Amino acid sequence: MQHFDQSPTDPSFVQNPYPFYDRARDAGDFFWWTDYNMACAVSHKAVHAVLRDKRMGRECPAELAPAIPPALQPFYNVEAHSMLELEPPTHTRLRGLVLRAFTSRTIAGMAPDLTQLCHDLIDAFPSEPFDLLTAYAQPVPVVIISRLLGVPEDRADDLLRWSNAMVAMYQARRTAQIEADAIAATNDFTAFMRGYISKRRKTPTDDLISTLIAAEQDGAKLSEDELITTCILLLNAGHEATVHTLGNGTKTLLEQGCDEISDASVEEIIRYDPPLHMFTRWVYEDVTIDGHHFKRGDQIGCLLGAANRDPNVYPDPNRFDPTRKGAQNTSFGGGIHFCVGAPLARLEIKIALDILLKRCPDLRITHPPQYGDVYHFHGLEKLMVKTGP
Repeated sequence: MQHFDQSPTDPSFVQNPYPFYDRARDAGDFFWWTDYNMACAVSHKAVHAVLRDKRMGRECPAELAPAIPPALQPFYNVEAHSMLELEPPTHTRLRGLVLRAFTSRTIAGMAPDLTQLCHDLIDAFPSEPFDLLTAYAQPVPVVIISRLLGVPEDRADDLLRWSNAMVAMYQARRTAQIEADAIAATNDFTAFMRGYISKRRKTPTDDLISTLIAAEQDGAKLSEDELITTCILLLNAGHEATVHTLGNGTKTLLEQGCDEISDASVEEIIRYDPPLHMFTRWVYEDVTIDGHHFKRGDQIGCLLGAANRDPNVYPDPNRFDPTRKGAQNTSFGGGIHFCVGAPLARLEIKIALDILLKRCPDLRITHPPQYGDVYHFHGLEKLMVKTGP
């Protein structure tokens, strides 16, 4: 496979990674990304295959597990119980218990609250230019996932701060300071969740935490550590990607002059400029994919943002088409790790953007948007807008 150099923190790449993806994809389904020292699947076909191949997974092979520095242990103690990082049978048990609480009926029941929240936030928009991310894109998913779990909404700022600090550990710009901030956030987040779970054990309600406490499968319940990690995972994953999608999506809609939100346009927003661009897999047994040989212990990066722009699957892929139909995008992953929160994310995106465009038909961008240096995520630093004359 062909080798390519491209720093994921290079400013031009941060602002527009798609030309690099196009160059890499022209060389084949896989390429070697020298900056990551890793093979990457870049076509829709290859990404789809890797995500669903059971000979690969998220959990690092035991013999390759790196030694964790003591200072970073609190973060990785939480990660150790995350269903996002585990494989069957542990993953199967954890995901099954979460799905018993995270039902389609529960998600659909959030629509009235979500609708009212969007109207309330828009009512508070100032007349002067403001950042739509902090005024709308951030509070919508943070408040909704807080309500779903049953944690106090008045702690939303803390939850957002802790979450941002923790997910920064996955970014290419990771530094010693980012690590220190992540550990502090992990300790605070864990202490908060431990106390709140204890409260819910004594006084259960109809929230998701109470349901998770009560849920069991084949006689097994979530342990205390698994409960804490699962709640942190749902809070982090339940808003991080949706914030980026709402920001990226609003930018696209305003630039393209699109003023209607349908199921098709929601999928196109998720395809066109997704919030997560890379998701990795470990190889568990020697395997050959499209003529490329991989050995146990190899790691493969699935470039979701590139797969979504594959011209072999999406005609004129670099054009935003709100009526586009066709292959499922890869933005929610695939296989057994397909995003458990995808139905909630789609509901939030559709309702939030639909209400925003209807309530603010004159909404316009006042300053050129800039993407943040957060790869392998992809989201705006801010989105300055204005309503009215």
